[in-house]
Amino acid sequence: MGTLLTGERVERRLAAILAADVAGYSRLMGIDEEGTLARLKAVRKTLVDPTIAVHRGRIVKTTGDGMLVEFSSAVDAVRGAVEVQGGMAEQNASVPQDLRIEFRIGIHVGDIIIDDNDIFGDGVNVAARVENECEPGGVCVSGNAFEQIRGKTNFTFDDLGEKKLKNIERPVRLYAVRGATSATTTTTAISTMPSDNGKPLPLPDKPSIAVLPFQNLSGDPEQEYFADGVVEDIITALSRFKSLFVIARNSSFAYKGKSPDIRQVGRDLGVRYVLEGSVRRAGNRLRITAQLIEAQSGAHVWADRFEGSPQDVFQLQDDVTEKVVIAIAPEVERAEIARALRRPPGNTDAYDCYLKGLACLSYANAESGERALDLFSQASALDPDFASAHGMAMYCYANRRGYFGTVEELARDQTEIRRLWQMVARVGNDDGRALAAAGWAVAYVLRDLSSAKELTDRALEVNPNLAAARLYSGWINLWLGYPELAIEQVNRAHRLDPVSFTFSAMAHACFFLDRYEEALDQAQHILRRSPDNSVGFRIGAASAALAAHSDIAHQLAARLQAADPAFSVSRLEKYLGPYKRHDFVEKYAKGLRLAGIPE
Repeated sequence: MGTLLTGERVERRLAAILAADVAGYSRLMGIDEEGTLARLKAVRKTLVDPTIAVHRGRIVKTTGDGMLVEFSSAVDAVRGAVEVQGGMAEQNASVPQDLRIEFRIGIHVGDIIIDDNDIFGDGVNVAARVENECEPGGVCVSGNAFEQIRGKTNFTFDDLGEKKLKNIERPVRLYAVRGATSATTTTTAISTMPSDNGKPLPLPDKPSIAVLPFQNLSGDPEQEYFADGVVEDIITALSRFKSLFVIARNSSFAYKGKSPDIRQVGRDLGVRYVLEGSVRRAGNRLRITAQLIEAQSGAHVWADRFEGSPQDVFQLQDDVTEKVVIAIAPEVERAEIARALRRPPGNTDAYDCYLKGLACLSYANAESGERALDLFSQASALDPDFASAHGMAMYCYANRRGYFGTVEELARDQTEIRRLWQMVARVGNDDGRALAAAGWAVAYVLRDLSSAKELTDRALEVNPNLAAARLYSGWINLWLGYPELAIEQVNRAHRLDPVSFTFSAMAHACFFLDRYEEALDQAQHILRRSPDNSVGFRIGAASAALAAHSDIAHQLAARLQAADPAFSVSRLEKYLGPYKRHDFVEKYAKGLRLAGIPE
């Protein structure tokens, strides 16, 4: 553990802190020490760690029976916590009560101190005490966390009142997530139609969704066309995602004017998810609500509302469609990843291999990248027409280049990328994700920027809402020498996926436009998210040097050399993408020299 010296400037930030431990851990260890340790390790590997990664959490440290996790969002923290508890409830269903591993989870939003990659401070202490107040299998949040979460999820909270927590000076109001142990919060909008005892349709081998007609709550029949138009556009837009199975309009609209049981809709149409919503006009405002429901359980996955002026209903319709699609696609994918990770080994199809591969990519290291590549390769072998699996395998090969293998390894990867490129060309011309990933690999490893641009342009033609395609297009435009176009695409990627890691591309684009202060700010964003990121050190040092912040430049350069002792200015081009403009590379080298990086 690091030690803060007197007078030393400390790094602080506001964070959502999750504290968890195993209820009755000592008792379980007394019953079966080796078995308890083995089961806890398995739960961590198959459920807890992947779920935290999917919800963008960072595991700070673990103890024998617990862990401390940092999130940048309280919403992500509570969603991840409820998902973990739901997965544990499923796993414990067949386990005797006295042998069940049950977590207590507490969440607090507060100020923390960061030292040596660990976190300290009052925020951490409160999170730990909130967790102590939790029931086994439950999730409790502090009042601070509740204020950040309220209105942004469909979870129901029970107000537990103010509590005097051990060693905490002031009382803290606590809230318990109702039904956290089942990972569901049941919607009150479900009606009670008679159940069809017929055999339900089998679920497709990929996420499946039906969009029901939106209710017109305006009392104005003229708004009916608007509600129907919103639904039709959402169905069309969702259909662009080849990773989704979307029920056609005719089948969805068979439910128009009815209040069906969502569970029955799922059985009737053979889908895992149902989107429903409503349209209401009140004075000079239109309000549209939408909610995504997991059909088997009736649990909310996502919900939001949209408001605008009725003066331009078609523009509002387009805005709503885009926002709903942007929200739904990642939520469905996260839910599907979590579901796949809970399936037992040996009960795996091509799509589950693919989802597990996506989960591995949440861990930015060489080992997880190799595991993801293996899973995408398995998916390709199980289904030779699975374009997204081919594309994501190409993506993994491209990322592996960042770990600097031998010349022979690079040659083998290039050969494999060319083979997979042919597969994507054969079966993936209408698969945006496959085309985008292929474009990234063709640019970064094969250095064929012209072909890469064609691939990403086609990906955006197929699916203009695909954030990854926007980001890769940004990099490719930057490498071609067009930083203004790069910034346009990166900004679009960030708007489509606000939590995506766009800072590196933006930092480089700003740097080459001589906007060094902005580039440095983006580099600092990188390092706040990933404190040991060499790219952040590198572009940050060069930007600070050319912005005449010599102290910062030398500090970042020292951290870069500590993280990568072999790095030097003469090796810079090996670390960079395929820049067409030599003056860009020379400017980068100049900044690093000024920062103190050796030649």
